[in-house]
Amino acid sequence: MPFLEIAKKLGISEGSVRRRVKKMVESGTIARFTIEVRRGGVKALTLIVIDPNVPTERVVDSLSKVGGAQVIYEITGEYDAATVIAADSITQVNKSIEEIRRIPGVMKTYTTIILREVH
Repeated sequence: MPFLEIAKKLGISEGSVRRRVKKMVESGTIARFTIEVRRGGVKALTLIVIDPNVPTERVVDSLSKVGGAQVIYEITGEYDAATVIAADSITQVNKSIEEIRRIPGVMKTYTTIILREVH
């Protein structure tokens, strides 16, 4: 949201908004600015088992390059990693899953389609 729009909503000057944001960035309260791109209507969660002989970091680095992978988590439990895939169609989700399965060190995947996202 532009600083001017924030200022209008808060009833303060644009300069005040700029100073406050600058302070929050300098103090670490705001860690980064980003844009979240909404892809098509299909999202899936893929859980991944990684070969214990292959460094998890190497596999996770490869996962970050998979088309449609929005976010990757290293996790504990039965699975070693999880990724959220976003695509325009089930076919594209399938292509991303196949890409994941070809990554050296990926032993097994389990994918579930996300039906609804609640905030």
